[in-house]
Parts: sequence; C-alpha cells; structure tokens
Amino acid sequence: MKFSDFNFHKDLAKGVKIAGFREPSPIQEEAIPIIASGSDLVGQAHTGTGKTAAFGLPMMDKLAKGEITRALVITPTRELATQVADELYHLGRFAGIRTLTVYGGVGYGRQIALIHKGVQIVVATPGRLKDLYKKGKIDVLNPEMVILDEADEMLDMGFLDEIKEIFEYIPQNRQTLLFSATMPEPIKELANEILYQPQFISVVGEEETTNNVIEQRYYMINESQRDEALVKLLESEDTNKCIVFCRMKREVDRVAEHLQALGFNAAGLHGDLEQNDRETIIKAYRRGETKIMVATDVAARGLDVKDVTHVINFHIPFDPQSYVHRIGRTGRAGKSGQAITLVTTEEFRELQRIQKEVGAQMRLATLQAGDELDDAGKEYIAEYVRDVAMHKNVDEMLAYLSGMDQKVLVEKLLSYMMFAEENNIGSQIGFDQATVDEMMAHYMREQKATRNNNHRRKRR
Repeated sequence: MKFSDFNFHKDLAKGVKIAGFREPSPIQEEAIPIIASGSDLVGQAHTGTGKTAAFGLPMMDKLAKGEITRALVITPTRELATQVADELYHLGRFAGIRTLTVYGGVGYGRQIALIHKGVQIVVATPGRLKDLYKKGKIDVLNPEMVILDEADEMLDMGFLDEIKEIFEYIPQNRQTLLFSATMPEPIKELANEILYQPQFISVVGEEETTNNVIEQRYYMINESQRDEALVKLLESEDTNKCIVFCRMKREVDRVAEHLQALGFNAAGLHGDLEQNDRETIIKAYRRGETKIMVATDVAARGLDVKDVTHVINFHIPFDPQSYVHRIGRTGRAGKSGQAITLVTTEEFRELQRIQKEVGAQMRLATLQAGDELDDAGKEYIAEYVRDVAMHKNVDEMLAYLSGMDQKVLVEKLLSYMMFAEENNIGSQIGFDQATVDEMMAHYMREQKATRNNNHRRKRR
C-alpha cells in the first residue's frame, strides 16, 4: 500500500511526499481508514511505530477538506507535546494548518489568544489544559476530534483524574481516539467511559525484550554533567559507528554542533531536515564517513545501518519500547554491542520501569578517564600556550616573580597547566553504588515529604 492510496487533500499529500513517506507503517495502514470513516478508535502501539502520522494525517485531512474545524491532541509531557506539534506542523504546513502547543511553565496569554483566534490543532498537556478549561479561559475550544496519546503514560504520571475532568468540558458529538502502548485495566475503563463504540487495533507483537549480545550500562550523573559525560564516553569507548539518541530536535542540533566543535566526526538527524539532506547524511553514515549520528527516535525510524557498535541515550527515552528500539540498532547479526544510558536521580524511576518491563539487565558504571596526560593532552596544552593572547597586566605579574629563574618559572607555569588538565581528565563521571543508594534514599524521602504536605493541604 502507498500513501497516495489514502487520497489525502492535495496540499496535505504534498507535505507527506516531501517528508519522505512512501509506504504506511502497520499502525498507519490500519488506523487511517478507520479514523477517516469517523469511528472512534483504540489503538495499541508503541512509540516509534508512526502513531503521530497515523492519527495526524486523517485528522489534518478532515481539517483541510473542511469536514471539521478544530482538533485536540492530549499528551502526557511538554516534550512529547512539542514533538507531536512539530511533526504535525511539517506534515500539514502546505495545507495552512495551524498548530499550537499548550503546557505549563509559561504564561497563559499567548496560548489563550491563539485559541481564540481559531488555531486548528491544539496539542496540550493535561494539567494546563484542565486549568484553562476550569477557569473558563478557552470555552471557544470545542474540538470535533480528540486524540489521547500515550494514555498509559498518563496513568503512570497520575493524570487520569485530570483527563476525566477535561472530557466534562468537551462536547459529546466528537470523534475520540485513544492510543496506548499497554492496556491496563484503568485505561480500558477510561476508553469505555469516553469513547463511543470504538474499533480496536493492535500492532504490538510478542513481548519484546532486550538483546542478550548487547552490554547495557547506565551512568548516574548530575544534569550539569550530561555534555561532559557524553564527550568522555566518546573519547574512551572504542566506537566504530555510534548513535546518540536525544528526545528533541533542538537538542540534536545543539549536541551535534557541540561534538563537531570538539573535533568529533558527528552529524545530526531529525524531522526538520529536507529529504535530500537526510539521505546525504544517512549515506555518509552508512559509508563510515560520519562516525557519530545524533538523532531523535522519529528520525532514526527506518535507519538500518550495519556495524553500529554503540548506542548512547543522551536522555532516557519516553517509554520502555523506545528503549528496545533504540538499543536494537547495535548488537546485530550476532555481533556484540554497547548500550549506554545517562540518567539523573529524577529519571531513575523511569530507568527502573524500563528494566522491569523489558527485562533489561543494566549495570551501574563509572568512568575514570585516566590520571596522566597522553600525547593528545600534551599537544593540546602546547597549542593553547602558542595561541593564548597576552594579558594586559602580564608585566606587572612578572614583577612579582622577578627573583625567580626564568626556566623554573616556565616549568612551574606548565606544571600548573598540566596538573589542571590531569585533574580534569581524571575526574570521575557517574556516581558509585553507595552514592547512588544514598542519593536515591534522600530523593525518596523528599518525594514522600512532598506528598504528605500536599495531602495535608488538601485536607485543610
């Protein structure tokens, strides 16, 4: 089957073609005709299977053809809302379809103003959306189609009550779609409550597990150490080809540019790239001309490259199956591979969920980058000394050291620089087990105290 078989509005079909979509994924092939027919739908599919296009394309087709005027997509997190909105924008930009993200942490004004101006697609997180509805700020938002994305993730994050309250504000004469990777009982009950005679589809195969030939480890770090940890790993690991996974497109650009500035042979891959640029980057990576690919989950879909020795999760993925899909890029054809994840204390719960659901055997690791300067380190200092600009007060400083032999002075200054560089390269990345246990105990105490305080406030 081809995307052209769906008979989308010509302006939408243009966006699909430029995005490089040729053949629909299983979830797209099954879901699009059902959604186009107007039926409610429950779809079970993991992240990375093409869910956004599966609901986004028929939704935007209805908007482009004037069959509906407003649509609402509800996602569990701000990051996912932004990612979904970006993909919808690029697919629907030739049809003039306007998309708005609505989430907390920013001012209400612009979000409310754009909704009142008639933006066609609102992609929102539950907390901010409920707040706006409850305060009567967005009474004009009466969507004819509502999509609940990553429903099980919303359940895990405690948003089920917010979702139920939101649907009290939404008109009954709507088409409702619910997508979820898993179908726990509370999600089934929610589907029965908010959907009308839905059709059910599932593209989830047998229980997915992680590959035995892939060595999996994680480094518990502070957020401020993320860039430094990535660089040290790339310097210390014997990589042939490496994929660094980021959650967001802007993070891909930043990380790729950072690595390039440090001399790494890296390139970024995400959905904003034109198809020709994407193909050029992938061909260079396949040929080994590029060694490090920095990519989003969506952009890496369909990226089938041999001899990938390392996968590094710069951020932990949104769900367990995304983890499986990411690390499955390495350890192929019986060869061993390395899967490395950078994680903070705040993300540790997600790491444990991944370990439990997919049977991932991850070990805690630390990285010690040596305690002596190698030839590259010495050359770095030599180049630095050659290129450093003269400070305007250097003569005054020399006056303070006038009694010192010049050779000894030079040796001491170089020693100072070498000690500093050795201290930098020798610093440990990742906390050891005892420190992690202590940090997690402290984190759990803080979380318990916060819950208790919230409970007391509610009782008052």
